[in-house]
Amino acid sequence: MDYKNDIKYRKETLKKLLFNIQKDEDLIIKALYDDFKKPEFEAVLTETNYVVSELKTTIKNINTWAKPQRVFPSLLNFPSSDYIYKEPYGDVLVIAPWNYPFQLALCPLISAVAAGNRVVLKPSELTPHTSAIIAKIIEKSFHINHVEVIQGGIEASEKLLSKRWDYIFFTGSVAVGKIVAKAAAEHLTPVTLELGGKNPCIIDETADLRLAAKRIVWGKFINAGQTCIAPDYILVQKDMKINFITYLIEEIIQAYGKKIQDSPDYARIINTKNWVRLTDMIAPEKVFFGGESDAADLYIAPTLIDEPELDSKIMAEEIFGPVLPILSYESEQDIDVIIPKYEKPLALYIFSENDSFSKKMISRYSFGGGCINDTIIHFSNKRLPFGGVGHSGMGAYHGKLSFDTFTHHKSIVKKANWLDFPMRYAPYKDKLKSIRRLLDWL
Repeated sequence: MDYKNDIKYRKETLKKLLFNIQKDEDLIIKALYDDFKKPEFEAVLTETNYVVSELKTTIKNINTWAKPQRVFPSLLNFPSSDYIYKEPYGDVLVIAPWNYPFQLALCPLISAVAAGNRVVLKPSELTPHTSAIIAKIIEKSFHINHVEVIQGGIEASEKLLSKRWDYIFFTGSVAVGKIVAKAAAEHLTPVTLELGGKNPCIIDETADLRLAAKRIVWGKFINAGQTCIAPDYILVQKDMKINFITYLIEEIIQAYGKKIQDSPDYARIINTKNWVRLTDMIAPEKVFFGGESDAADLYIAPTLIDEPELDSKIMAEEIFGPVLPILSYESEQDIDVIIPKYEKPLALYIFSENDSFSKKMISRYSFGGGCINDTIIHFSNKRLPFGGVGHSGMGAYHGKLSFDTFTHHKSIVKKANWLDFPMRYAPYKDKLKSIRRLLDWL
């Protein structure tokens, strides 16, 4: 077993993983439902199919990605051949979250394995059924010395973080991300942190309001709003607000019916702690629509909040649930008061037919990624890097970039011996003028 140098071995283990995921897909879907009633459609779209697609892409391209890359040499080194060698970091720790517990555990693991690393995966303790099926699939697919799953809660994570790693990949909250970064800094370990933030969604007076409502309802309430790139709050042009809210309500009912709690297409909050956190955010006097909840079922209805104060509880932190504040604005200056009030978000969305306005918003604010006239779909393109900036994270991945994330790019110059310029060698007397001319020419 030589997972570091044997690319064929890496590919074969990934093929085995692909086989086992496809064979056990029904069990994965059931586990996701058992953990928080994730609908089968969402489980396939955002979890199993996404991982299968990532596996197929990686298996197809691993030979190309892993081979040394020849680059144009510097004339200063003439004659030479210059290369970038792809070297695995070594021992990698992947800490996965609970909101997309299969996808966000397996995708970084796939890339870490493809790059030639040994991997320890810590799945979320908040999704025990999914974590258990992940452990079984990994056990069937890899040798334990190659990939190992460590289950447990905070103590397990703390114990893992106390060890020295060659790379750490973490997806989760900003608060825990800071803990991970601090632990990594102890050993100067490189990290990727995929975090979150308050993602704005701007709707101007030129937007197609009905279509915007449809796409926002889907992007916000998929997985019951427990998505790091879901719209966190709406900024809608004041004159458009009433019509837009009317369309939002229509689209919510169209998607989930009038008895939303009975809908098979609506997930639940992950646990009681998060249910309490979310219900505490909802000020009844500000509820425009929804607001119903059921502790026993961990249910919170899709809820629209009208004009909350910027320093209110619901605006103080990332919501990460099915509650959507709606703020209005009259001018771009109003927008500029609100968005910079919060840390750089993971995503930003704009609904507008005005290209000038859209480009201005994209240029003015710093954020991880986003969409114009849609929500969350930028995540699906493997050719687009996915990652945050500032408090929303550091580093990025997806597709080939995921392979590169877990790879040290080693620079090599192979110098020929048939010609050796004496100018660079000491003694340097009377050489400075000549070397300046040469450098200016280059």
